[in-house]
Amino acid sequence: MAGSKPVLVVGGGISGITAAVEAAEAGCKVILVERLPYLGGRVARLNKYFPKLCPPTCGLEINFRRIRRNPDITVYTLAEVEKLTGSSGNYTATIKVSPRYVEDRTATSKCVDDCPVEIPNDFNYGMDKVKAVHLPYEMAYPMNLVADREALKKAEGSPEFSAFLESCNDKGIRIDLDAKPETFNIEVGSVVWATGWRPYDAAKLDKLGFGKCANVITNVMMERLAASGGPTNGEIVRPSDGKKVNNLAFVQCAGSRDRNHLPYCSAICCLASLKQATYLRDYNPDSQAHIFYIDLRAYGRFEFFYDKVRNDDKILLTKGKIVNITEDPATKDVILEGEDILSGKKIRRTFDMAVLATGMQPNTSVEKVPGLSVSYDEFGFMISEQGIHPAGVSRRPMDVGTCLQDATGAALKALQDTVGR
Repeated sequence: MAGSKPVLVVGGGISGITAAVEAAEAGCKVILVERLPYLGGRVARLNKYFPKLCPPTCGLEINFRRIRRNPDITVYTLAEVEKLTGSSGNYTATIKVSPRYVEDRTATSKCVDDCPVEIPNDFNYGMDKVKAVHLPYEMAYPMNLVADREALKKAEGSPEFSAFLESCNDKGIRIDLDAKPETFNIEVGSVVWATGWRPYDAAKLDKLGFGKCANVITNVMMERLAASGGPTNGEIVRPSDGKKVNNLAFVQCAGSRDRNHLPYCSAICCLASLKQATYLRDYNPDSQAHIFYIDLRAYGRFEFFYDKVRNDDKILLTKGKIVNITEDPATKDVILEGEDILSGKKIRRTFDMAVLATGMQPNTSVEKVPGLSVSYDEFGFMISEQGIHPAGVSRRPMDVGTCLQDATGAALKALQDTVGR
C-alpha cells in the first residue's frame, strides 16, 4: 500500500506469523520481531495438533514459505521492542537485535557436532542437552546456527575450545563472541502484539510434586517427550530411569481455576490431555492413561474428538481433584491422592508417571508493552486499543486454530489503522 507506514508485529509464534503474512499479502509492509532465534513459538514445540493430530510442521512450513517469498515482510529474530512511543498511525519503535555470535552458510548443526560445550536444551524444556553452538530445531526459520555466548565464554582458552574454533574456520563457520547488539528506530502505523504465553510455573504447586518427584512432568514437556525430535526421539519413557511408561496419570487444572494461582480456565488443557493420552496409547498399545479432571471441557467441534478418545477403554476419566503427589523412594513411582467427586471416595493410586496440565499464562501478565500505557484485564491479557491490537493468547486463552482466526482479525484492524495515514 503505497504511502502507508508498515505494520509492526511483535512475536513470531503462530499468531504473529499469521498476522504478518495476512497483512503483507494485503499489500502492506510488515516488520516482524521475535525474541527467540527462530520463528514458530510454542507451536514449533508441539508434537501434534488436535483434532486431526497432524504435526505442526505442516502449518509452519507453509507460512515460512509465504514469508520467504514476500519481500514486504522483514523478519528480525533475537530481537525485542525496547520502547514504543507515539499514537495510532504514527508510532516509533526502538528495536534491539542481539547477535547470534556465529556466522555460517552451512544451515546444518552437524558442522558443529564437535563443540565441546553442552547446555540444557531450551527447545525440549531442559529435558536433554544440546551443543552450545546449534541449530535451534530441525526446520528452524531462519535456518541459521546460534551460539550461547555465556557458556562458550567459560570454555575460552581451553585446548578443546581452541581446536573447535579451528575446525569451525575450516568449515566456513565464524564464531565471534564479542559481537555487539544493534539498536535502531523504525516508524510504523500500527502494532499487532502477539507475544504469546508461558506455561504456569508448576514449581509453585507445592503439593503436586514437580521438581520433587523425578517422574512428574508438565503437559508441554509431554509434547516434547512424544515428539520424534524430542529428548527421547519419541519414546515415552520415565525421566528417572528410561523405563517404558505403562500407566500414566494426567492431572487437570494444575494451578488453573485456582484463586491462588491462575483463577481462569485455559480452555485447551482438557483437549491437550486427551490428545496426549492418544500419544501414549499409540506408542504402547498395552498402556493405560488415567485423566483426573474437575470439569472436562471440549468446546464446539472438539466434542467429536472427545467422543473418539473416550471410547478407548484404556483411557479412563475420573471427575476428581488431585491434591497431593509423592514419590515411592524405592521405585520412583508417583502416588496420587485426592477425591473421586462422583463416588465421594478417596483416591490413592500409583502410576509410572504423572503429567500436570498447567495453564496458559499470557506473557503480557509479566512483560508489558514498553513505553506506552496499554490496558490489561485482571489476568494480564491485553485489551485492544486503537493502533495496538493483541492477537492470540495475548488476548485470551485459545487453541491454534482460533489463534489463526484471531490473528487475521488483528491484521485487518492494523491495516485499517495504517491505510490512508
